Amino acid sequence: MSFRKVHILLILLVAIVFLIVVHHNLINVHDLLSKENSESRFDGVQPGAFQRVAGERTGEEIPILIPAVEERLGGVIAAMNSIYSNTRSNVVFYIVTTNDTIGHLRSWLQKQELMYIKYKLLEFDPHILKGKVPVEGDSTDIKPLTFARFYLPMLISGTEKAIYLDDDVIVQGDIRELYDTELKAGHAAAFSEDCDSVSSKVMIRGAGSQNTYLGFLDYKKDTIRKLGMKAGTCSFNPGVFVANLTEWKQQNITEQLEKWMEINVVENLYGGALAGSVTTPPMLLVFYKQYSSIDPLWHVRHLGSNAGTRYSSHFIKAAKLLHWNGRFKPWGRTSSYSDIWDKWYIPDPTGKFHPVRRHEEDEDAH
Repeated sequence: MSFRKVHILLILLVAIVFLIVVHHNLINVHDLLSKENSESRFDGVQPGAFQRVAGERTGEEIPILIPAVEERLGGVIAAMNSIYSNTRSNVVFYIVTTNDTIGHLRSWLQKQELMYIKYKLLEFDPHILKGKVPVEGDSTDIKPLTFARFYLPMLISGTEKAIYLDDDVIVQGDIRELYDTELKAGHAAAFSEDCDSVSSKVMIRGAGSQNTYLGFLDYKKDTIRKLGMKAGTCSFNPGVFVANLTEWKQQNITEQLEKWMEINVVENLYGGALAGSVTTPPMLLVFYKQYSSIDPLWHVRHLGSNAGTRYSSHFIKAAKLLHWNGRFKPWGRTSSYSDIWDKWYIPDPTGKFHPVRRHEEDEDAH
């Protein structure tokens, strides 16, 4: 074989090797791009599955449980939007709802403004309350989802701490601060007392001792008196709290709450109480002098009552969390500081939920 032929053969071999290397690299690049695209693609959400989107936050998860009742979904959306927008933490919402609300809620959460929020939809089975709530008279208006807070460890797993929030709140601070609330050893939850310096200044007129146990429990009943719980003890509002789920399970908090619910069905221990609450009394009984405290600015309440009008605009601006507990909700016609709630509300794409505003009613009248 001549030298020239050998030279040509070597050139061909080098060219073939070069083409093989280039082809291999192109395959690797293609695989890498395919992997990146699949990880950043939004595949939708199924009940019980987390939402995954591009640019999602990482790090320690902050689980937040919030109930979602069909006629109050606007509140849930506004609360979630305010929380997510005011933190950089990896917040995960556990939204407890019923089967007939899941479709409506999912369509709302797919709006562009909410697409980066991570959440999990949980269906609540109302049959779990059988024998635990009255079935006669006005009690038929009781919403099963209001008891979801009693079942925290059953709804959230794999974490030691969690936050519970009612749907009529707006968060103005970084939710990480509330999550980092220190719970004392042996305490399963942290609440804001009704006798704290903030709430005591806006006690609801005509409500007597609604900031003490006397306002929530019927002390005429022997079962209550025999407990030895002082009627003047400060109560707390369970619409916002931080829970230690490990302690909650070890102390059988859920079972204790269910026990008092069952006793109340028979003895009506708090049905005739001044406050008229169905979820607060069992928690007051179970957590009597056995809970930690959260910063009062993280639960500024009574905005849903006439007392809410007594807050100054400066104080409202400084509050970390606003709670419209009471009759007047921020999506209704007569609530205080509804303009703050409006800032975080995102319109319902289905048109089913629509806040009522006075100026709109005036325009309709003309």
